[in-house]
Amino acid sequence: CSSSSPTSPSTVPTTSASSATTSATTANFNSCSVVTQAEAASAIGQSVTPGVLGNATVEGGLACVFYGPSSPAPTTPNVGQPDTVRVVVVKGSDALTWYNNYKSSPVVHAQPITGYGDQAYYDGYASLSVLKGDYYLRVAVSPAGAPPSLSDEKQLATTILPKL
Repeated sequence: CSSSSPTSPSTVPTTSASSATTSATTANFNSCSVVTQAEAASAIGQSVTPGVLGNATVEGGLACVFYGPSSPAPTTPNVGQPDTVRVVVVKGSDALTWYNNYKSSPVVHAQPITGYGDQAYYDGYASLSVLKGDYYLRVAVSPAGAPPSLSDEKQLATTILPKL
């Protein structure tokens, strides 16, 4: 394991997500503005780095990525990696499009999940997607040496959804 901080390309800003809970309606909204470092750590069950913004791997926009102590080096927020928590929020008119595009992807075996937002599904292997109004939230909790955890993703989604 490397003790160096995650790095990101100079064109992708690095943002700390360890601040107090913020509202998605603020002018500086991004995926890191809806989840704190403590919330991500609670979801994966271990300490994590502050959130780093990277390109979302499925939907438009930016992902907020938190790295656990067993994340492989070098870390890059632009691709999915083990021992991470990834949170993506797409806000606005594109939310429904991205939600449905991922749901209809041939690699997704969408399993409907009730009780989250207006509609939600588990993709069958890695993440929970939730549509709430004009927000699309996608959460992936990937512990080291274990498959992604739907129960941990549900826990984190429950924490984030009231902020949207």
